[in-house]
Amino acid sequence: MKILVTGGAGFIGSNFIRYLLSHSDDKVVNFDKLTYAGNLENLTDVSQNPRYHFSIGDICDPEAVENAMDGVDSIINFAAETHVDRSILSAADFVRTDVVGTQVLLEAARRHRISRYLQISTDEVYGSIASGASDEAFALSPNSPYAASKAAGDLLVRAYFVTYRLPVLISRCSNNYGPYQYPEKLIPLFTTNALEGRSLPLYGDGLNIRDWIHVEDHCRAIDRIFRTGSEGEAYNVGGGEERTNRSVAEAILAALGKPTSMIQPVPDRPGHDWRYALDCKKVRGLGFSPTIRFEEGLRSTVRWYQENRSWWERIRSGEFQKYYDSVYGKPGLGPQVR
Repeated sequence: MKILVTGGAGFIGSNFIRYLLSHSDDKVVNFDKLTYAGNLENLTDVSQNPRYHFSIGDICDPEAVENAMDGVDSIINFAAETHVDRSILSAADFVRTDVVGTQVLLEAARRHRISRYLQISTDEVYGSIASGASDEAFALSPNSPYAASKAAGDLLVRAYFVTYRLPVLISRCSNNYGPYQYPEKLIPLFTTNALEGRSLPLYGDGLNIRDWIHVEDHCRAIDRIFRTGSEGEAYNVGGGEERTNRSVAEAILAALGKPTSMIQPVPDRPGHDWRYALDCKKVRGLGFSPTIRFEEGLRSTVRWYQENRSWWERIRSGEFQKYYDSVYGKPGLGPQVR
C-alpha cells in the first residue's frame, strides 16, 4: 500500500511514519508544508528508507495535493494547526488549514477513488465535560477556534461519507506527549523551561484536567483504526491517565530534581476548558489498549529532552522564541497545554 501522510513532519505525524516504516511494508509519502512546527529533523533516521518519500506542499493547494497523489492508495491526515493559544490570537490560519485543507484532501481522495481516508482529530471537539466521559455519539461542542476548526473538518469528513460514500474514518485522541513534540505544548515547554532554569507558567489554579496518552500508543491506535475500523465511523483514543495540569508540572520537576517553587501561576486563558475525558470502548473493540503508563512515559519523555538539547534549543532560539516573548512579554512565560 502507498499511503499519503499529510503533516508528517510534525510531532504525531513523524512518530507515526517511523512506526509505519518499522511495522509494515507500506510505502509512505510525507506531504508537509513545513510551517513552524514541521521539522524534517524529526525523520532524519528514516530519510534514506527506500519506502519513504518527502514532498513539500500545502493541503490547501489542490495542485500540490494532486501532484502528491501519484500512485497513492490511502490518506491519513495529520496536517493541522493545533495550538489553542495561537487560535485565540488568530483564528484564520486554523479555519484555512483545518477546514479548507480537509475539504481539498477529501476532494482529491474522491477523484482518485482512494481505498481509505483517516482524519486525525481531537477530544477537544466534544468540549469540556464535568463528569463521566464523551463517547463518539456525544454532541460536538467546541469552545476554542482550534476545536471549532477541527469539529468542522470532522463534519466534512462525515458528509463525504454520507454523500459520496468515501471510505473515511475519524480518530479523536486525548493529549499526546513524547519525543519530538514542539516546545509550545505543556510537557515539552515545562521540561525545557526547567532545564534552562526558567519558571513554569501555569494557567490559573492549574487544576484543569487532561487525559494523557504516549504518542507511541497513539500510533498503534491509529494503525489499528486505519486497518480494521469500520468506514464512516469515529473512534475515541485515550490513555486513561487523567491528571491536573499542576500535577503534571510537579511530576516533571520531580523527574528533574527541581523544586516546585519553579511553578509560576499566570492569568488563565479565555475559554479554558476544565476537563476532557473519552469513552474508548469502541477502539478497545478493535483490540487496542494503551500500554505505556503515564509515570513511565513521562520519565522517558523528560529524559529524551535532556538527551536531545540541540533539537529543541535550535527551535527555542528561533521563531518560537520570538513568538514566546512577544506574546507573553518576558522570558519564562509562554504557550502551554491545549
